[in-house]
Amino acid sequence: MGLGLARRFALAALVFLAACAHAAAPERTGEPITILISIDGFRPDYLDRGQTPTLSQLAAQGAHAKMRAAFPSITFPNHYTLVTGVRPDTHGVVNNRMEDPERPGITFTLSDRAVAADPIWWRGAPPLWVTAARQGVRSATMFWPGSDYELEGVRPAFWRSFDQTLTDFARVDTLLGWLDAPEGERARFYTLYFDIVDTAGHRFGPDAYETIAAAAQVDAAMARLLAGLEARGVAANLVIVSDHGMAEISDERLIDLDAMMAPGSGRVVWDGPLAGVQPIDGADISQLAGVHPHGECLRKEDAATRWGFGAHVRVPAVICLAEVGWRYRSAQIPPYRTPSLGAHGYDPAAPEMASLFIAYGPAFRAGVELPAFDSVSVYPLLADLIGVEPAANEGDLAATAPARVAHAP
Repeated sequence: MGLGLARRFALAALVFLAACAHAAAPERTGEPITILISIDGFRPDYLDRGQTPTLSQLAAQGAHAKMRAAFPSITFPNHYTLVTGVRPDTHGVVNNRMEDPERPGITFTLSDRAVAADPIWWRGAPPLWVTAARQGVRSATMFWPGSDYELEGVRPAFWRSFDQTLTDFARVDTLLGWLDAPEGERARFYTLYFDIVDTAGHRFGPDAYETIAAAAQVDAAMARLLAGLEARGVAANLVIVSDHGMAEISDERLIDLDAMMAPGSGRVVWDGPLAGVQPIDGADISQLAGVHPHGECLRKEDAATRWGFGAHVRVPAVICLAEVGWRYRSAQIPPYRTPSLGAHGYDPAAPEMASLFIAYGPAFRAGVELPAFDSVSVYPLLADLIGVEPAANEGDLAATAPARVAHAP
């Protein structure tokens, strides 16, 4: 789908759905719900491409900011940070691929649901739906890392196992269907997750028309959500985020990680923009540490001080961070099945890694641009919106306070 056609489709969907909803919309009643919406891999500057009229309007009529992702700027660590309010070095979801000494020989990966269902991987901090349930507040998760599994004996009141084949519109419709539950069974807190922008960004790069067309598709799904809320007379506070940004890469910018250490001395746990290496049988891999062309490696204890990432037992002994656009590559890790022209995992301070933040609804003022803040501060905002006493966290409610309406419901 070309960009012009994608834009016309999104605009047409917004106008048509809003018109239909307005014609039949009942009066809004009850306390506003809160919906946390993640658009994986959506860079804030995608709003400037002219293909996201719904999201751009929500940003203009609400509050918006560029967020700093938690280190590392990777999907699972940052999604869990958003719903726990603590950084990966605290909650323990340190990568999309990781190991734990309590589970020798076992590797956590995105695709191995049997391994990921083990509560050990998620026990570092309770996600908001667990804390909310213990305080009598119901949640509904339309996909979110960790929400597929029973954690601390709790599941959301409504939830779906992740299914990438489920379309964006179907995801919206599922959430709207949960709102049709009887009054006493409805949730107060919802999550909604879109992955298509990240998928396109990886495959085609952040500046490709396919990536911006994917953003336009999610924009149309957002228009559908707004229309569905309006048709049901549901007041909602929307907190729209991304977990990280996206940078352009190429196979001409690879760092041979295997060549940086003696053969058989190190086992690569993960490679890419961020690499992690464990010594084999106590071998010395200290030669990895230091600055080298297009990257730098640190021992985990030094990385904990420098990058705020290294104290957790799951962080490998040596961490290597590549210059934006470059990647570490090891023959120990299977290559990607499809070509990749975009990546994340770089220093969260890099402009390419900036995350999206939009807040819209009765709790938020219009036309507010907040200074950049850390994504860890989304959690206390969500807890405050749904009236839940937050668990211990590393966020700062003051970071989003200028966007709030005084005495907001």
